[in-house]
Amino acid sequence: MEQAKPAKSPDAFRTISEAATELGLPQHVLRFWESKFPQIKPMKRAGGRRYYRREDLVLLTNIKDLLHSEGYTIKGVQKMLRQNNGRFPDTTATSGSTIEAQNNTSATNAIESRPTTINNDEILAAIGELESVRDTLQAARKGN
Repeated sequence: MEQAKPAKSPDAFRTISEAATELGLPQHVLRFWESKFPQIKPMKRAGGRRYYRREDLVLLTNIKDLLHSEGYTIKGVQKMLRQNNGRFPDTTATSGSTIEAQNNTSATNAIESRPTTINNDEILAAIGELESVRDTLQAARKGN
């Protein structure tokens, strides 16, 4: 009979596979976000294996929440991180908390101040993101 592995300490490093499972995301999304967010810096060992720290997982959780739950674009999250010196407003890496718009004044204000119409820059940014995804998919298809 196979023994169950003991749960890892919350502060233990996670492989990309473990991180992806914890976040409920495919591994390629984590690699893609690494290319879009310089704040994501997993430790890399020989052969390029990634090891995520607790702070990395908190950052990834916040990014996921903003993109998937709050409706932000990648450019919007990048701008938020740039404006706050690489951090999310009112969060701490040690608490493991995620951004919840209803409890976060800065996020709530950002949401309320969003225009109800989309301007040309936002359309062009969205097109750029879609083209990037298309190019990635085409490159992956050619590799198979």
